[in-house]
Amino acid sequence: MSRKAPSSVHERNFPSARDEATAATAATPPSRYDGPESSYRLAFTDPAFLLHEDLRPVRLQLELLKPEMVQRQHGIDATVVVFGSARTLPPEVAQQRLRQAQADGDARAEARARQALELSRHYEEARRFAELVTRDSQGLAQPLAVVTGGGPGIMEAGNRGALDAGGPSIGLNIVLPHESEPNPYITPELCFRFHYFAMRKMHFLMRSVALVCFPGGFGTLDELFEVLTLTQTRKVHRRPILLFDRAFWTSLIDFDHLVHTGMIGAEDLELFHFVETAEQAWQLLRSELGIDPAPDAGN
Repeated sequence: MSRKAPSSVHERNFPSARDEATAATAATPPSRYDGPESSYRLAFTDPAFLLHEDLRPVRLQLELLKPEMVQRQHGIDATVVVFGSARTLPPEVAQQRLRQAQADGDARAEARARQALELSRHYEEARRFAELVTRDSQGLAQPLAVVTGGGPGIMEAGNRGALDAGGPSIGLNIVLPHESEPNPYITPELCFRFHYFAMRKMHFLMRSVALVCFPGGFGTLDELFEVLTLTQTRKVHRRPILLFDRAFWTSLIDFDHLVHTGMIGAEDLELFHFVETAEQAWQLLRSELGIDPAPDAGN
């Protein structure tokens, strides 16, 4: 009986998992074993098995590996992380809501809309910052890619700015009861969805060379303080950490009180910098990271 010769000496001896999965899907299982109670399926094509409680370590590993492998395939080596509120509106949307509230004669809605319009400047600064980072680093040996949580608000602004500059950006989306849809500005190949917050936060830091935090709520504070804690305890390399809008952060957190009461050391205040504009933030990062200005900067 003749045996088909391999087309190449480098051809694998065993069929790939993809080949086996494709063949198994196409094949009709014996009727006795095609019911939902059957364990006949290949383990790696069996959703019920993969979602079993005991498979949590495997699912954690998959969420670690998938973004890591895809980013490596796309040459993403260095990132600038942009944190911030999902509720921050684009200026044009905030202005429209204010006009609507005024037209409706609703004083409370108008007050909220005015506050939202004031804070919408953060959206514009985040968009311009991401555009600067993406455009000015494209000529570097190691371009910088903006990474966000992939949602609306400041996250959308970061991905939008990178797209405006013609570069890739990453979105690390997560399944939530609200605001779980990714914004439309992320590079599709680099848009990921997570179940585990821990894996998502690890990926924020794995390739980061800088972290920029805009005003936000519980999620933003969680991300900021995890970064500060890991930096303070030297669990991660020290990277520039920039806080946009000094007035917001010093009103929210009394850093001096933490020093005064001995909760942190005075030197811990040097872990971060306050910035007010996209240009100031990018100039500070260039200085901290030793990045020369783009050739046409200032023209």
